[in-house]
Amino acid sequence: MPDPTTDASVPAVAAQPAPHPRAIDWVGRALAASEAIVIPVGAVVVSAALFSLFLLALGKSPQTFFELLWRGGFGTAFSWQNTLVRTAPLIFTALCVAIPARLGLVIIGGEGALVIGGFAAAVVALPFIGQGGAFFVMPLMFIAATLAGALWIGFVGALRHHRGVNETIASLLMFYIAVAILNFFVEGALRSPADPNKPSTTPIGADLMVGQIPGLEVHWGLAFGVVMAIGAHILMSRTTFGFAARVTGGNVRAARAQGLPVGRLMLAACALAGACAGIAGYFEVAAILGKANASLVAGYGFTGILVSFLARHNPLAIPPVAILFGGLAAAGGLIQRRMGLPDATVQVLQGLIFLIILLSETVYGRIPLFSREARA
Repeated sequence: MPDPTTDASVPAVAAQPAPHPRAIDWVGRALAASEAIVIPVGAVVVSAALFSLFLLALGKSPQTFFELLWRGGFGTAFSWQNTLVRTAPLIFTALCVAIPARLGLVIIGGEGALVIGGFAAAVVALPFIGQGGAFFVMPLMFIAATLAGALWIGFVGALRHHRGVNETIASLLMFYIAVAILNFFVEGALRSPADPNKPSTTPIGADLMVGQIPGLEVHWGLAFGVVMAIGAHILMSRTTFGFAARVTGGNVRAARAQGLPVGRLMLAACALAGACAGIAGYFEVAAILGKANASLVAGYGFTGILVSFLARHNPLAIPPVAILFGGLAAAGGLIQRRMGLPDATVQVLQGLIFLIILLSETVYGRIPLFSREARA
């Protein structure tokens, strides 16, 4: 029988080159990136439409609301300054949610770590007030805030690992404990007699305050937050720790079967998360308040949950999303004055966005436009 490979009477079949695996990977990445952008943006648009119906029911103009929202958050240089000041703590508290989320942990107690971190920074500074030595005291305050936050949320991770306590509930309850500790000391042993109207610790003084970024009139916490977000992205996507965290988040049993130290990964992720929130507390004390008091409980930790979810726990997406919600917070006062609406109106919009974001999670992977098979 003639060999088809040598018989000239048999037409040769041209070999089809196999698609390059990198090309296929880039297509998948492009589709995934497009989906990760379009769906959250669509969720925000849907939230704005539903909120407009809410305003109409109140007899208010949605157009006026969103115009004031833009003007108060982004319309002027002063508005941008207010927005960026509020953006800095949101970056840190969003990272407090995003890092453990890679392991499937839902931490919502970043506000507690922020409070305890800010309180620790203020307490450490008390013996050195008025004595100079800022180059020594300021790093000491930073370290104290970082460690306090790391231990606070790290304890939540320990409860989850060693006792099976739900980390969401534990971190929320830890927030109330942090506020109680703050109130106990600033209204008691550490209360400054110089401020009788609002219980506070003794002001740390101008020499221990963090300076501003030249040209922006925003403290250096903003720049540090952006650097931390980039560092978190590198850690979670370019290191063995990040790979192990993603494997654990995908399937804990499979991670244990592969010999990964799941417990230590949980503890490390929670400690890193708490450290981020503790740093936010440091900058709130050392750059904004100048002392520890009830103003530390400003809701940044809870808004950070929304920022992280809208960014899909991607550290690189957190800063721009934090700017958006920083603008929402900055515009609250203007909306209250011009439209006669309560300041909590912006919080209603934030809550609606959070609800729609959670509902939008069911849409991922179901839109044919972003399916590689549908486009083939």
